[in-house]
Amino acid sequence: MTRTFTFDIHALRADLGGIEIEDNPALVKQKSRDFFWYSPVLKGQLDHITADLVATPKNEAEVIRILKAAYAHDVPVTPRGGGTGNYGQAMPLSGGLILNLAELNKVKSIHPGRVICEPGAIMAQIDKETRAHSGQELRLHPSTYATASIGGFVAGGSGGVGSIRWGGLRDIGNVLRLRVVTMEAEPRILELTGWELHKVMHAYGTNGIITEVEMPLTAAYDWVDVLVGFDDFLAAARYGDALGNADGLLLKEIAVVAAPVPHTYFLRHQKFIREGQSVAILMVAPHSLDAFEAFTQREKGEILFRSDKAADLKGIPPAYELAWNHTTLRALRVDPAITYLQTMFAPPTHIEKIETMTRLLGDEVPGHLEFVRFDGKITAMGLSLVRYTTEARLDEIVRLHEDNGCPIFNPHRYTLEEGGMKQTDEIQLAFKHEADPKGLLNPGKMIAFEDPSFDFHAKKTFLFPGLQRAG
Repeated sequence: MTRTFTFDIHALRADLGGIEIEDNPALVKQKSRDFFWYSPVLKGQLDHITADLVATPKNEAEVIRILKAAYAHDVPVTPRGGGTGNYGQAMPLSGGLILNLAELNKVKSIHPGRVICEPGAIMAQIDKETRAHSGQELRLHPSTYATASIGGFVAGGSGGVGSIRWGGLRDIGNVLRLRVVTMEAEPRILELTGWELHKVMHAYGTNGIITEVEMPLTAAYDWVDVLVGFDDFLAAARYGDALGNADGLLLKEIAVVAAPVPHTYFLRHQKFIREGQSVAILMVAPHSLDAFEAFTQREKGEILFRSDKAADLKGIPPAYELAWNHTTLRALRVDPAITYLQTMFAPPTHIEKIETMTRLLGDEVPGHLEFVRFDGKITAMGLSLVRYTTEARLDEIVRLHEDNGCPIFNPHRYTLEEGGMKQTDEIQLAFKHEADPKGLLNPGKMIAFEDPSFDFHAKKTFLFPGLQRAG
């Protein structure tokens, strides 16, 4: 899949005078990596990958200069934000140049209901500024909130904290506008809105470099972190589902994690959790707490921890750093043999599907559910841990899920199509040819561009459906 490019990196460097360049091999390798090592499969495939050079532009004009020079010298360009992705999105498969967008980090303007910022702006910093300005915050953020950039989230993410209320990035209205620079002899600036946004959302920077992002905002709250314990994982799953459907309660995060994971791997919270307890990880708006407590009491959940009542929060991470991909990270820190899968348990039979997979796989695949709003319905997305043994067994576990009606978005694949997140179609491919005619942007990540015989009409489930379904 990976193409070989012939280029003169020294000639490129000579054309980039005045732009910050890094060629120290150790530092270049560091900037050539993301969190691909969550996957033992990707670790074996990508561990050796490195770029030749890192360029760090300070503004859009420098981005344009870099892309124009790289185009002239046939140098592949892989964009990078915070490097917190998990699927090798930021890995330069063909070497070349890392375009490090970390210095394009300004919050440019804040308005009622929206914020405009540069792609390297860190999401926690955006919220700090929007809260101080007008009591607003971003609708969605990943568990890597403290280090993830907004451009990287749009180009590589799918949803996260806030998805129980707002859905995912795929839902129209959760990104308002993107400014994108093309990879051509004379780079163009495109302003994308509406369904056009799907051309570059979750596209890993394969068809344009994002230089400005406009995102919606919502009211900010001093969210209260709560852990609720259950002696049975399926009881916890039913609780999470019921809580998500309790429309009068305002929550920003609902995750459910099966025993023994919480007590074994959540080391900073271990003192609050008994062995054998499955745990719901929640973020609750302060004004909903009394009603939330009444709901939880009725559902026979045991409140183990509340951040607003804790005697000492020193060293206690926020709840979102127990959820989403941080659940896997905390497990990996204790047991390096852990990996994970991404699954959809679609309603209305999602609880039955969760029960089936729990029965079939038991503690080999401890359950981790993230409750989200998907096409308006409360849906359980699985980020189940896997006690990894072999790639063949991992493939069997994937097949078991699919045979039981549980689509897998495979985090052990680095291409757009194989992971199942993004469906490429004729419109997406045509835009790639238009915006990146030489295929220099993050090469090797879009099969449809690399393989002329690619079949667009696979029957699998995609989180980001093809553009032909849009509009």
